[in-house]
Amino acid sequence: MKRLPTMKQLQYLVALADTEHFGRAAQRCYITQSTLSAGIRDLESVLGTPVAERSNRQVLMTRVGARVAERAKVLLRDADEIMEVAKAGRDPMTGEIRLGVIPTIAPFLLPRVLPLLREQYPALTFYLREEQTAPLLARLEGGELEAALIALPYDTDGLRIETVMEDEFLFACGPAHPLAGRDEVPVEALEGEALLLLEEGHCLRGHALEVCGVGDRRTRAQFEASSLHTLVQMVAAGIGVTLVPRLAVEARILEGTRISLARLGAPASRRIGLAWRRRSGRAEDFQSLAGALRELTDAA
Repeated sequence: MKRLPTMKQLQYLVALADTEHFGRAAQRCYITQSTLSAGIRDLESVLGTPVAERSNRQVLMTRVGARVAERAKVLLRDADEIMEVAKAGRDPMTGEIRLGVIPTIAPFLLPRVLPLLREQYPALTFYLREEQTAPLLARLEGGELEAALIALPYDTDGLRIETVMEDEFLFACGPAHPLAGRDEVPVEALEGEALLLLEEGHCLRGHALEVCGVGDRRTRAQFEASSLHTLVQMVAAGIGVTLVPRLAVEARILEGTRISLARLGAPASRRIGLAWRRRSGRAEDFQSLAGALRELTDAA
């Protein structure tokens, strides 16, 4: 019978490929460095070829080693999903969910819904990671996360998406701004305004620009921030205007300021959705979770 690599050997290989360091790879696998080295040597014996070039200072993956490591990541993820299928079949909505959430959703939605989700599903535990959309989806596709709460539109090819809520954009300006006090502001009024935006990497930046016209140079970003809270304080200081999601407003992000809010003359919103891998064995759990989130946000 042909000898095949073990799952443990493949885990060691993936850790070594990711860290390019035997010590850090061993720490990731919660084993000693000598155990990891022995496992890699055994794998090389099974494969009949080296997977890494070793020196005193660094580890370089061979071409074969790098290719095998990429295939091993897929195989390990599939094995993990096999266990998810079994667990979901035994006990739906129990165990752990590794959930990613983007920064423009996490602080405004999670405090509202997590306590209620705990009441509804007491046997379910959430492990949360807050990160921008692109790295979050990379972790989801790589198996580090099981689901993610993201804002749409966004390229989610290969993922299943269930809409949780629509989140309206509101125009925000300081109390001394000429547009302050209005109930509604036409999008055309944003032309030439000092628009304050989140920095590159935040999908809310792209959504805001789309409202104003993608690539429209008439709308200039005078200031870029890493958080909505910073943008709000800059608007309150009269430095410019911005678009704020209603979700953040309902979470009292404007508390303590005299910022003026208005609806936009044209429909302007982002869609918040729960994303997971199409082949995930917990699809039914995630559909139930998305449904629960819809009910909780509608009731709030």
